[in-house]
Amino acid sequence: MNSDLEKILPHNYPMILIDNIEEINIEQGYVITSVTIKENNLFYEKELEGVSYLTGIEFMAQTIACYSHFKNKSKTPEIGFLLGTRSYKSTIDKFEKNKKYLIKAKEIYCDDELVSFECLIYNDNNECAKAAVNAYQPQNAEAFLNSGA
Repeated sequence: MNSDLEKILPHNYPMILIDNIEEINIEQGYVITSVTIKENNLFYEKELEGVSYLTGIEFMAQTIACYSHFKNKSKTPEIGFLLGTRSYKSTIDKFEKNKKYLIKAKEIYCDDELVSFECLIYNDNNECAKAAVNAYQPQNAEAFLNSGA
């Protein structure tokens, strides 16, 4: 499934870090995206020959934003806020150059504006990172931002 991520995510390149939406299933509450690590990635480090494992949190956040876009049937990208990440664990110290990683976000709790996801990152069916991610998407993000909150 190819999607125009600039129409889905509230970012512009080069801040769009994921490459593609691989699978989305709103009924079962999950989305899978992918990224192949290239030197043109905003967070690529030549000395590391890859991207820091900490960038996995942003891969997860952008994957969640894709899910939110389709779940809410959005026509334009909507702003959401990462509230926190619990138990981010990585079995790798970097995302390696030229390797493809799959990022899965599964919704585990949702009310009108708060949502929690279980997120996993895989390479060749090996789990590389996982976390519980909490996000907030106000019904009127512009009013929220202008409120000074």
